[in-house]
Amino acid sequence: MSHRIRRRMLAAAVFVTAAALPFSSAYAQSGAAHKPKVALVMKSLANEFFLTMETGAKDYQKHNSSQFDLITNGIKDETDTANQIRIVEQMIVSKVDAIVLAPADSKALVPVVKKAVDAGIIVVNIDNRLDPDVLKSKDLNVPFVGPDNRKGAQKVGDYLAKKLKAGDEVGIIEGVSTTTNAQQRTAGFKDAMQTVGAKVVSVQSGEWEIDKGNAVASAMLNEYPNLKALLAGNDNMAIGAVSAVRAAGKQGKVLVVGYDNIGAIRPMLKDGRVLATADQYAAKQAVFGIDTALKAINEHKKQSQLSGVVETPCDLVTK
Repeated sequence: MSHRIRRRMLAAAVFVTAAALPFSSAYAQSGAAHKPKVALVMKSLANEFFLTMETGAKDYQKHNSSQFDLITNGIKDETDTANQIRIVEQMIVSKVDAIVLAPADSKALVPVVKKAVDAGIIVVNIDNRLDPDVLKSKDLNVPFVGPDNRKGAQKVGDYLAKKLKAGDEVGIIEGVSTTTNAQQRTAGFKDAMQTVGAKVVSVQSGEWEIDKGNAVASAMLNEYPNLKALLAGNDNMAIGAVSAVRAAGKQGKVLVVGYDNIGAIRPMLKDGRVLATADQYAAKQAVFGIDTALKAINEHKKQSQLSGVVETPCDLVTK
């Protein structure tokens, strides 16, 4: 083997090894005296998805405790935008080094994000994307770490479409309508329904919550007696829809799909009450978001030097 080929193979091996390391490990070698403090600010901790995200972040910090400290916070319910803004303001006062944010509202959180950036805090956006136009109007670069929600919802919708035919009526239970991920999931569901020729007769917000999802599903089932399926933007609302279908005596006649693959949905997938969902790996999103922030800190980058999208996986889950 020539020396040149051997050198190339060694270089490739070093590259693969470095790439396999999380950003925080790769850049911990910098020997900075100050241990970064990262705040993970999530949406509702009443939602199992965000509890999973929090657990994943805490486990990751525990295994990397010499590299960073972690603060986790969440709000009471998915629409408590004002309280999430207050939490971010508290993190600014606490002088954290980075905020990893899953915003409850894609537009309303941008002003407080600017306040954080102006205070010298690195901000990374996960889960629900901040509105690009509003960010641009504030001259902000905020990297987004998360899945392609439209693509993920279309995978779920395409699986459902195999059970439908042209002209079948379906309803979409949307998340909080001012959030980008809710809008993108609805768009993905519509893409899939359009492909099969199914008719979307109603789109209403269930605000990501079980009870609201149940109320919306009940109203749709009452208004559209020929409904063949309910497409829920998250699993909480799908759980509410399952209850509504049962109460209407339409089990087996109205199909339900969700999004998130939370633990509570799995028995429903197993027995057919829910046809499909999507796993967007809550814990991984938090870890990728934290690593993106730590990489920026360890490379001494300013927020203005950050941008782009780190797309995380989103997979179809069925029985």
